[in-house]
Amino acid sequence: MSIQLLIIVLYLIMTVVIGLYAKKRATSANSFHGSGLGVLLCVAAGTGEWLGGTSTTGVSEYGFVFGLSSSWYTLANGIGVIILALFFAKLYRRQGMITVPGIIERFIGVKARVLASILLTFVMIAVGTAQLVAAGTLGVAVLGLDYQLAVIIMGIGFIIYTLAGGMRAVGYTNMIHLVAMYGGIILALLFSFKEIGDFTVLRSALPVNPFFRMSGIGFTKVASWIIASILGACTAQAGIQPLLAAKDGNVAKKAALITAFLVAPFGILTAILGMVARVKFPTLVNPKLALPILMMDLHPVVGGIVLASIMAAILSTVSPIILASGTMLTQDIYRRMFRPTASDREILVIARLTTGLAGILCMVLAIFLYEGTKILDMIYFAYTLRGSLFVVLLFGIYWQKTTQRGSVWAMLLTALVGFIWVTFKAQTGFYPIHPLFSETYAAVITALLSTFILSYLLPDKKGE
Repeated sequence: MSIQLLIIVLYLIMTVVIGLYAKKRATSANSFHGSGLGVLLCVAAGTGEWLGGTSTTGVSEYGFVFGLSSSWYTLANGIGVIILALFFAKLYRRQGMITVPGIIERFIGVKARVLASILLTFVMIAVGTAQLVAAGTLGVAVLGLDYQLAVIIMGIGFIIYTLAGGMRAVGYTNMIHLVAMYGGIILALLFSFKEIGDFTVLRSALPVNPFFRMSGIGFTKVASWIIASILGACTAQAGIQPLLAAKDGNVAKKAALITAFLVAPFGILTAILGMVARVKFPTLVNPKLALPILMMDLHPVVGGIVLASIMAAILSTVSPIILASGTMLTQDIYRRMFRPTASDREILVIARLTTGLAGILCMVLAIFLYEGTKILDMIYFAYTLRGSLFVVLLFGIYWQKTTQRGSVWAMLLTALVGFIWVTFKAQTGFYPIHPLFSETYAAVITALLSTFILSYLLPDKKGE
């Protein structure tokens, strides 16, 4: 066993042990889903939604190609979470719900809640699957593991500790993951620059445009990221659930602000690592491997620590995602629709069951979708759903003429348009209407127009 692999295995074992330790705090459905959380646990649990495999290997890949401007990915996420903190954290917390679909019911209606829960669960499963694909790919390319084995080992690990301790387990383990992520990336920067020289050497080795301009990746891409991040941050169940479980609205707002300022700068560090990889490996054919190969080129112990930090980023995202999926399936569908009088013990059992099934589904999809583009198509489609749901929710909060029937049909229509957009791009290589008119713009505009128009055309029936 290589040193790098040994370090990663030890880190995974430590994570599982910490998660199991949290089991004694998850003795009820409320504690499993999250209740009475302070600022630290809210920040730790919520940060994982935004600092996953994309913010490490994904941003470094763009850094290898475009330079510093790839950091807009996490900067955009930070902007989105700031909007959530300033305008919606307290409002959401005041509703006394533990899910985003539950909030949608408060402002629109129960049918909208059920549909939103189904759509957002799909979003969570899609993102979780993508993270496991990244983990498996890392295991194959860097550690020489069998892909399926890497996915299964990782999957079993995060499922065990999430099922054991619920939200507390996510919070405790994500504290460790956050330290590992920042510590590992900073360590990688120090040792990488020790080999190539200082930042001045990096500037002289790469052209200013695009590598040192924040516009290098293109205005359209940046704008799309910012729009998607703002809309997504305000409906991302995995990121919002800790805020809904906060002690009060002030804790929720403070935690969201701290989360934003932890998330935003992270991409700058990983983008620079991608640029360092460009200098050291200018002939690298696959930019996706920029960060892993750079780490394998460092001292084995240092490289192992940094690779463990990449795994930490993946775990910090997947764990809250399957918990969020289980929470919505339990609270919004099972309890709300079928068993409103279910005992706390029954809900806890169902919560663990649905959370475990969500994790297993992510593993199965990650194995079957390997080496295909379908996972990317699924992710793009999922993000269109998340953002468009927030548009519909905004109407429900601020426009009294919003109807439940109109909102439900608007959600379905937006999902259909998003599916068409992503499928068309997958088949032809370009978007309908215009090359720059991405699925983000199509979904947002569809949600805006359809909610407004259909609320006029489809008034609610008496009793709805």
